[in-house]
Amino acid sequence: MKGTLVALDHYNGRPAAALMIDGKLQDLLLSPPDGAAPTPGAIYRAVVDRPLKGQGGMMLRLPDGQTAFLRQGKGLRPGQTMLVQVTGYAEGGKAVPVTHKVLFKSRYAIVTPDAPGLNISRSIRDEDERDRLLEIAHIAMDGSDFGLILRSGCDGVDGDKIEEDVLAMRDAAEAVMGADGTDPELLMDGLDPHHLGWREWGEPDQLANHDGSFEDHSVLDAIDALHGAKVRLGSVTLYIEPTRALVAVDVNTGGDTSPAAGLKANLACARELPRQLRLRGLGGQITLDLAPLAKKDRKQFENALRSAFRADSIETALVGWTPLGHYELQRKRERLPIALG
Repeated sequence: MKGTLVALDHYNGRPAAALMIDGKLQDLLLSPPDGAAPTPGAIYRAVVDRPLKGQGGMMLRLPDGQTAFLRQGKGLRPGQTMLVQVTGYAEGGKAVPVTHKVLFKSRYAIVTPDAPGLNISRSIRDEDERDRLLEIAHIAMDGSDFGLILRSGCDGVDGDKIEEDVLAMRDAAEAVMGADGTDPELLMDGLDPHHLGWREWGEPDQLANHDGSFEDHSVLDAIDALHGAKVRLGSVTLYIEPTRALVAVDVNTGGDTSPAAGLKANLACARELPRQLRLRGLGGQITLDLAPLAKKDRKQFENALRSAFRADSIETALVGWTPLGHYELQRKRERLPIALG
């Protein structure tokens, strides 16, 4: 079908959400297995444990014997409590990554307890619309010291709906920030895939939330394809293979041996790579073994890669070229690998 479709169903017995655009799978959210590490977005009261020498960070204690790693450990002392928010999934055997900058995020609003001020998304450029949204923000946040960001999804939305969303996030922030206690505790859980899809994907042209919707709309077939390393892009083939140390991406031109084949294949890789990494839940260090590419064409490839990742929701740093001619990226681990979903 044409347009956007959001399918809410279950995969391997756990909640899952899929975003289809013009019949093609564009995003996939999977609930973690039982007993997996805390969900990104969850907020904890943590107890400072010990500094991690040589890395400048701090180890923290969470409930149930779990540990967390805070990259900014300056000024903290063992035994003190602090609020932290999970930023991603931990690698096997490693501590949960967290930040001390706690946010309360919904479809239209982000309440920022540690960053006062009222802000409107920069993507909303119409001055009249910005003035309307700023007035809503002032009303909803009246009497609060917390900050607020109104997201791009607010553009053109009914004011009562936005205000209701802001007030819900404000109430959640006040409850969590005012919670008393000295022991490690989960104060707010992360969202499950159904609610996260509602928050991030906006209003679809069609919503399918019945059991079996993944099968009805070919989502299961698309997921099955993600379990294999091979990705066909016309005559170009990618092989995406995660290892314990990194994710290796091999780019092949197929039977095309013309001088332009390498550039063509690498540009195809640049356009498709964000979608493949997003759907497969892959992050960390990513190394691209590109097809033969003249140095004069490197800039064109870099521009295509930068443009493709600009539209991706997951933070990715384009690190650059290695002496052997590989290209490296560093990507935040916000998703579970598809193999674990």
